[in-house]
Amino acid sequence: MLRNKKIVFTAHCVLNQNSVIKDWERSASSFKTIIDLITKEDISIIQLPCPELKHLGLNRPPLSKEDYDNLEYRQLCSQLSENIVEEVLVYKKENYRIIGLIGIEESPTCDTNGRKGIFMEELFKELSNKDLELRTFDIPEKFSENDKFSLENEFVNFLKGYSK
Repeated sequence: MLRNKKIVFTAHCVLNQNSVIKDWERSASSFKTIIDLITKEDISIIQLPCPELKHLGLNRPPLSKEDYDNLEYRQLCSQLSENIVEEVLVYKKENYRIIGLIGIEESPTCDTNGRKGIFMEELFKELSNKDLELRTFDIPEKFSENDKFSLENEFVNFLKGYSK
């Protein structure tokens, strides 16, 4: 059996920069550097849905967390979160190792560490309801495939399960 049973969840735009607000993308397709580091550690990637894309489409304007903080958007994020937590439980039941969750720093939706985004607030609430926790790592706001800076050691430590 070749399965290593290691999984990481990622914000949608880590794998698909085409979903980002026009002119805010930081790569032509995906964060290749991040993906390469994950696959080098033989970790499988599960892409989270993009609530902003589902809610307002590709041609949406830049909005703040306060703009997204409304009942309709929270309900969408909550519904998406329920599905994700069910998936986490399926893997946990079969003794898979969930490495954690990769978010996007300063995102009104997918920031996991700072001022948590709306989607992450709803996801962590649902995880907590099931007595689950996920470690997190946010891709820094200044990260770009064209202008790389040194996050490799910190990110690899996250992937290997080391704490800061």
